[in-house]
Amino acid sequence: MKVTLSVIKADVGSLVGHHVVHPDQIKATSEKLRGARESGLLIDYHVTNVGDDLQLIMTHSKGVDNEEIHKLAWDTFSEVTERVSKKLKLYAAGQDLLVTAFSGNVKGMGPGVAEAEFEERVSEPVVIFMADKTEPGAWNLPLYKIYADPFNTAGLVIDEQLHKGFTFRVMDIYEHKVVDLHAPDEVYDLLALIGTTGRYVIHSIFRRTDNLLAAVASTSRLSLIAGRYVGKDDPVMFARGQHGLPAVGEILEPFAFPHLVAGWMRGSHNGPLMPVPIRNAKCTRFDGPPRVAAVGFQLNEGKLVGPEDMFDDPAFDRARDMANTAADYMRRHGPFMPARLGPEEMEYTTLAAVLKKLEGRLKPVE
Repeated sequence: MKVTLSVIKADVGSLVGHHVVHPDQIKATSEKLRGARESGLLIDYHVTNVGDDLQLIMTHSKGVDNEEIHKLAWDTFSEVTERVSKKLKLYAAGQDLLVTAFSGNVKGMGPGVAEAEFEERVSEPVVIFMADKTEPGAWNLPLYKIYADPFNTAGLVIDEQLHKGFTFRVMDIYEHKVVDLHAPDEVYDLLALIGTTGRYVIHSIFRRTDNLLAAVASTSRLSLIAGRYVGKDDPVMFARGQHGLPAVGEILEPFAFPHLVAGWMRGSHNGPLMPVPIRNAKCTRFDGPPRVAAVGFQLNEGKLVGPEDMFDDPAFDRARDMANTAADYMRRHGPFMPARLGPEEMEYTTLAAVLKKLEGRLKPVE
């Protein structure tokens, strides 16, 4: 059967600063989605959070960009904001709801979206990744390693179905353009783009032999939508595994290295992306360090069998230790680059207002 998996997230208010979702937000969201499942709009759903981001994981048969599904997500975020976040005076209530009225699709309105329609296979393992205190470009390195690096993914060498590689759809989020690049043939061209994580982000990946969807990620930049700093984008992404795609263990392996990503405190710093179980997906130290959590499901006629908390494993303890060591190192730089982001990124933060005060005092050199 064809099934659509929609992962839609938003920050609609947080307990104690930009820290964590309140349990009442999870409860209210679950009640809303339960009603949608009972009415037949959804096949299934799961509600969770990473840091201060509320995560809606939904399956249905409506296809991508369906107005009913997106309105359900928008109404859910709006109602939770009004019924829970504002009532409890949670911090930054409704932060990611950047417009006042729903206009058919939540893309471009604040919430992050990763969704795709595909034919459910005989066995369909899916891993959903959710990050807090970072941007969509944070997925570039792990997605490259999963689908193009044989040192990470043994299947690229020894599995005939993976051997011809994958097509990467890369988006220029400033120019709103996309380009399809093929690995391994165009790996150098691919790296030339996706190494610039603040501008070129991987949108989706397809198996070259038959164009089967392998992975899809959210690509929205909140600052580009709002024209000002309104929090980091906190992206989501999901990957299908096994049966001619990378194994689940190969999908998880890149996160054993906590690579540096943009975000962290005030969306203005570089920090290590720490893989954590859901219970530790709360950002406290300098509002971080940036976190990534992953939940795994088996799809069964659209039903979500699970979840399995994929980083709740001592095998990732070394990655967490490494992340803490890297966080110590980066923090010792204080407000200096490279701990603080470069000027092209800081343009959309609160620093711009500080620099504007100095404009009249800058004089030509005589």
